[in-house]
Amino acid sequence: MGLFDFAADIGKKVFGIGDANAAEQIKENIEANNPGVTDLSVALDDEVCTIGGNCDSQEAKEKVVLMTGNMKGVGSVNGDGLVAPEPPAEEPQPEVEYYTIESGDTLWGIAAKFLGNGAKYPEIFEANREVIEDPDKIFVGQKIRIPKG
Repeated sequence: MGLFDFAADIGKKVFGIGDANAAEQIKENIEANNPGVTDLSVALDDEVCTIGGNCDSQEAKEKVVLMTGNMKGVGSVNGDGLVAPEPPAEEPQPEVEYYTIESGDTLWGIAAKFLGNGAKYPEIFEANREVIEDPDKIFVGQKIRIPKG
């Protein structure tokens, strides 16, 4: 999965800069909105967060990375320690695109751009329920998943 970059100076605030318990607070936040991960481990060194655990699916793995990276104070996420089961070869994998929220964006506008119809914004919200707490409250720099198909 590798290293994913995020904007460390924006996002959901769950810990203070230099907070000795920052990794534990990130872990608690992910577990409170658990997208399907067990045996979660979190380590934060400077602005690099390294996460590990067993994910129910590739989707859960992606959500854990996004939940971690969309926290203020996290500049990049190393998700190499996250393990998800390989889907059967005969099953087509859903295509996912990542998008970084820009000034003036709305979920309606993002749905119109990527899904061809603004009224499909609930699909984007549902694909990011653990990342976006309220469809009317997205923030510049936040990274989200855009489901395709």
